[in-house]
Amino acid sequence: MPKTVADVMSRDPIVVRPETPLKEAIQTLAERRISGLPVVDNAGKLVGIISETDLMWQETGVTPPAYIMFLDSVIYLKNPATYERDLHKALGQTVGEVMSKNPITISPDKPLREAAKIMNDRNVHRLPVLDSEGQVIGILTRGDIIRAMAASQD
Repeated sequence: MPKTVADVMSRDPIVVRPETPLKEAIQTLAERRISGLPVVDNAGKLVGIISETDLMWQETGVTPPAYIMFLDSVIYLKNPATYERDLHKALGQTVGEVMSKNPITISPDKPLREAAKIMNDRNVHRLPVLDSEGQVIGILTRGDIIRAMAASQD
Protein backbone atom coordinates (compact mmCIF):
# COMPACT_ATOMS: atom_id res chain seq x y z
CA MET A 1 0.00 0.00 0.00
CA PRO A 2 1.45 3.42 -0.95
CA LYS A 3 2.49 5.56 1.98
CA THR A 4 0.97 8.93 2.78
CA VAL A 5 2.61 12.04 4.18
CA ALA A 6 1.04 11.26 7.59
CA ASP A 7 2.81 7.88 7.68
CA VAL A 8 6.25 9.43 7.38
CA MET A 9 6.15 13.03 8.65
CA SER A 10 7.63 14.17 11.95
CA ARG A 11 4.71 15.04 14.21
CA ASP A 12 4.44 18.10 16.44
CA PRO A 13 7.43 19.94 14.98
CA ILE A 14 9.23 22.67 16.87
CA VAL A 15 7.84 26.02 15.72
CA VAL A 16 8.87 29.63 16.24
CA ARG A 17 7.01 32.93 16.05
CA PRO A 18 7.89 35.94 13.86
CA GLU A 19 8.98 37.91 16.94
CA THR A 20 11.38 35.16 18.09
CA PRO A 21 14.92 36.56 18.25
CA LEU A 22 17.09 35.22 15.45
CA LYS A 23 19.77 34.08 17.91
CA GLU A 24 17.21 31.85 19.62
CA ALA A 25 16.12 30.26 16.32
CA ILE A 26 19.76 29.67 15.30
CA GLN A 27 20.43 28.03 18.68
CA THR A 28 17.39 25.76 18.26
CA LEU A 29 18.47 24.70 14.77
CA ALA A 30 22.01 23.93 15.97
CA GLU A 31 21.05 22.10 19.17
CA ARG A 32 18.34 19.98 17.54
CA ARG A 33 20.40 19.37 14.40
CA ILE A 34 17.55 20.41 12.12
CA SER A 35 17.68 22.64 9.07
CA GLY A 36 14.40 24.55 9.23
CA LEU A 37 11.52 25.64 11.43
CA PRO A 38 7.90 26.52 10.62
CA VAL A 39 6.95 30.05 11.71
CA VAL A 40 3.44 30.44 13.16
CA ASP A 41 1.36 33.38 14.37
CA ASN A 42 -0.37 33.58 17.77
CA ALA A 43 -3.29 31.51 16.44
CA GLY A 44 -0.91 28.76 15.34
CA LYS A 45 -1.37 29.47 11.62
CA LEU A 46 1.66 29.07 9.37
CA VAL A 47 3.10 32.42 8.22
CA GLY A 48 6.52 31.36 6.98
CA ILE A 49 9.49 29.08 7.35
CA ILE A 50 13.04 29.81 8.41
CA SER A 51 15.80 27.62 7.06
CA GLU A 52 19.56 27.43 6.88
CA THR A 53 19.34 29.09 3.47
CA ASP A 54 17.57 32.12 4.99
CA LEU A 55 20.28 32.37 7.64
CA MET A 56 23.24 32.17 5.26
CA TRP A 57 22.78 35.89 4.47
CA GLN A 58 23.81 36.61 8.05
CA GLU A 59 27.30 35.22 7.38
CA THR A 60 27.86 35.86 3.70
CA GLY A 61 26.62 39.42 3.46
CA VAL A 62 25.08 40.95 0.37
CA THR A 63 26.69 42.28 -2.78
CA PRO A 64 25.09 45.38 -4.31
CA PRO A 65 23.70 44.83 -7.80
CA ALA A 66 25.90 45.67 -10.77
CA TYR A 67 25.01 48.83 -12.65
CA ILE A 68 26.19 51.08 -15.44
CA MET A 69 26.04 54.84 -15.72
CA PHE A 70 24.54 56.23 -18.91
CA LEU A 71 23.85 59.94 -19.43
CA ASP A 72 23.85 60.60 -15.67
CA SER A 73 21.40 57.76 -15.09
CA VAL A 74 21.97 54.58 -13.14
CA ILE A 75 20.90 51.42 -14.96
CA TYR A 76 20.87 48.33 -12.78
CA LEU A 77 21.84 45.08 -14.47
CA LYS A 78 19.88 43.11 -11.85
CA ASN A 79 16.68 43.93 -10.02
CA PRO A 80 17.55 46.30 -7.12
CA ALA A 81 14.47 45.07 -5.21
CA THR A 82 16.17 41.68 -4.85
CA TYR A 83 19.17 43.42 -3.29
CA GLU A 84 16.88 45.27 -0.86
CA ARG A 85 15.21 41.99 0.19
CA ASP A 86 18.56 40.23 0.64
CA LEU A 87 19.98 43.16 2.60
CA HIS A 88 16.95 43.10 4.90
CA LYS A 89 17.57 39.38 5.53
CA ALA A 90 21.26 39.98 6.22
CA LEU A 91 20.49 42.67 8.79
CA GLY A 92 17.44 40.97 10.35
CA GLN A 93 17.24 40.44 14.09
CA THR A 94 13.99 38.47 14.35
CA VAL A 95 12.66 35.37 12.63
CA GLY A 96 9.96 37.43 10.91
CA GLU A 97 12.56 39.64 9.21
CA VAL A 98 14.50 36.71 7.81
CA MET A 99 11.93 33.96 7.17
CA SER A 100 10.66 32.94 3.75
CA LYS A 101 7.00 33.87 3.43
CA ASN A 102 4.29 31.75 1.79
CA PRO A 103 6.02 28.38 2.15
CA ILE A 104 4.87 25.44 0.08
CA THR A 105 2.78 23.11 2.25
CA ILE A 106 1.09 19.74 2.01
CA SER A 107 -1.80 17.95 3.71
CA PRO A 108 -1.27 14.69 5.64
CA ASP A 109 -3.47 12.59 3.34
CA LYS A 110 -1.39 13.21 0.20
CA PRO A 111 0.67 10.34 -1.21
CA LEU A 112 4.36 10.40 -0.31
CA ARG A 113 5.19 10.23 -4.03
CA GLU A 114 3.35 13.54 -4.58
CA ALA A 115 5.26 15.17 -1.71
CA ALA A 116 8.58 13.97 -3.15
CA LYS A 117 7.65 15.37 -6.56
CA ILE A 118 6.74 18.77 -5.06
CA MET A 119 10.03 18.89 -3.15
CA ASN A 120 12.01 17.98 -6.23
CA ASP A 121 10.16 20.26 -8.66
CA ARG A 122 10.14 23.28 -6.31
CA ASN A 123 13.64 22.62 -4.90
CA VAL A 124 12.54 22.69 -1.26
CA HIS A 125 13.98 20.59 1.54
CA ARG A 126 10.95 20.48 3.83
CA LEU A 127 7.18 20.78 3.65
CA PRO A 128 5.11 21.90 6.61
CA VAL A 129 2.10 19.58 6.96
CA LEU A 130 -1.15 21.43 7.65
CA ASP A 131 -4.51 20.15 8.85
CA SER A 132 -7.79 21.39 7.39
CA GLU A 133 -7.74 24.45 9.71
CA GLY A 134 -4.25 25.48 8.56
CA GLN A 135 -2.54 24.37 11.78
CA VAL A 136 0.96 22.90 11.56
CA ILE A 137 0.67 19.25 12.60
CA GLY A 138 3.94 17.97 11.18
CA ILE A 139 6.87 18.53 8.89
CA LEU A 140 8.13 16.33 6.08
CA THR A 141 11.78 16.51 5.08
CA ARG A 142 13.78 14.94 2.30
CA GLY A 143 15.44 12.81 4.97
CA ASP A 144 12.04 11.47 6.05
CA ILE A 145 11.35 10.37 2.47
CA ILE A 146 14.76 8.70 2.12
CA ARG A 147 14.27 6.83 5.43
CA ALA A 148 10.84 5.64 4.20
CA MET A 149 12.43 4.43 0.96
CA ALA A 150 15.08 2.52 2.92
CA ALA A 151 12.47 0.96 5.23
CA SER A 152 10.40 -0.23 2.27
CA GLN A 153 13.41 -2.13 0.90
CA ASP A 154 13.66 -4.32 4.00
